[in-house]
Amino acid sequence: MIEKRNFYINGQWVAPSQPNDHPVIDPSTEEPCAVISLGGQADTDAAVAAAKAALPGWMATPVEERIALVEKLIDVYKSRGEDLAQAMTSEMGAPIDMARTQQVGAGIGHLKNFVRAAKAFQFDRPLGDHAPNDRIIYEAVGVAALITPWNWPMNQVTLKVGAAAIAGCTMVLKPSEESPLNAMVFAEMIDEAGFPAGVFNLVNGDGVGVGNQLTGHPDVDMVSFTGSTRAGIAISKNAADTLKKVHLELGGKGANVIFADADDKAVKRGVLHMMNNTGQSCNAPSRMLVQSEIYDQAVEIAAETANKLTVGNAHEEGRHIGPVVNKTQWDKIQGLIEKGIAEGARLVAGGPGLPEQFNKGFYVRPTVFADVTPDMTIAREEIFGPVLSIMKFDSEEDAIAIANDTEYGLTNYVQTQDGARANRMARVLRSGMVEMNGQSRGAGSPFGGMKKSGNGREGGVFGLEDFLEVKAVSGWTPE
Repeated sequence: MIEKRNFYINGQWVAPSQPNDHPVIDPSTEEPCAVISLGGQADTDAAVAAAKAALPGWMATPVEERIALVEKLIDVYKSRGEDLAQAMTSEMGAPIDMARTQQVGAGIGHLKNFVRAAKAFQFDRPLGDHAPNDRIIYEAVGVAALITPWNWPMNQVTLKVGAAAIAGCTMVLKPSEESPLNAMVFAEMIDEAGFPAGVFNLVNGDGVGVGNQLTGHPDVDMVSFTGSTRAGIAISKNAADTLKKVHLELGGKGANVIFADADDKAVKRGVLHMMNNTGQSCNAPSRMLVQSEIYDQAVEIAAETANKLTVGNAHEEGRHIGPVVNKTQWDKIQGLIEKGIAEGARLVAGGPGLPEQFNKGFYVRPTVFADVTPDMTIAREEIFGPVLSIMKFDSEEDAIAIANDTEYGLTNYVQTQDGARANRMARVLRSGMVEMNGQSRGAGSPFGGMKKSGNGREGGVFGLEDFLEVKAVSGWTPE
């Protein structure tokens, strides 16, 4: 049993103010793999005070030095990749091969992108030739509370910490209590890289405890949160009294629009994308919209693809999918699968219950529903599990209407070999991101959504800007 009860505050590992043990459950086995402590108000206050005290010195540190420290962090990160992968496999169930490549790889990629973006960013620039004595200065927002989820832990920690650090913000990180171990390894990496005391602090806790304490704290200037839409709304309300800046990356219900002229691999690609990370991605293409001419064939391919997927213990090497994170999520997913059946969707792969080879562990059968209509619960609610809903459309206008008929707006997908149509779709789909024909967004591309998928953008120069205030200065004396 791993024991990690301490918090990282002001450059030191310190004991919690009061004992409050919390078991970390391995979803592959349903057994505890570690114990941490949940923080209280005194721990939150200490971390915020450390960040506040460190802020003036960190803001005054030349940006070149802040970038150099992030570059040192990248070097340390490389040496701790296996520790991060093992932690994420144990605490949130990412299969070990996938954890080593995608989960760990995402973090180092984001840190590198921030370094590249920062080196080209003008933190101090003239307004323009028309106003020679006006200056635009970008400076840190201040003390940032970073609240990260369990599903892509290191992806989200690095998206927030990398940007905040280079921008000159000091920070308090509260990782998900479901997946805290990787974040504690990350805190060790920050320490080894030599960040000044108080710049980065970590306090474990849950949303109603440390989460609420941070988002309403008068000495916190900004909240950057990734998680559920429900929690994002609560955070916005709690932060309103102090008028702090709030960045939210929330849920999604992405439409994957497959036209009749899509490439041969489009359906299979869409199913595999949906099932990656056991469906636990806010940008998952969970609604597959298929043009009527190829609908029956697409359903057949989707079912065949899902049925070939294997489900396995996250600690075993291979290309299987692992369990979902916990019993609460498993129960929610099972309830939505049952709801899909009850509301008349046609089950073509998977279904309720554990896969036949398991009698414990939070495993879900890769599930595909056909003949789903826009009014069904499974078409409207974010399931956050390996469950795909296939819907039929006739025309381009029909596809647009169905795709945009959601309270979410994170990522949509388009599959067509008609370039003009693809571009038209990209312009009218109401989402922060649109990915077409299996092409991933480039390094440093902004990640974020519209509507109830949140606000703000993460990654690259866009992520840096979210942690910066814009200061306009007139009467500047040329130096």
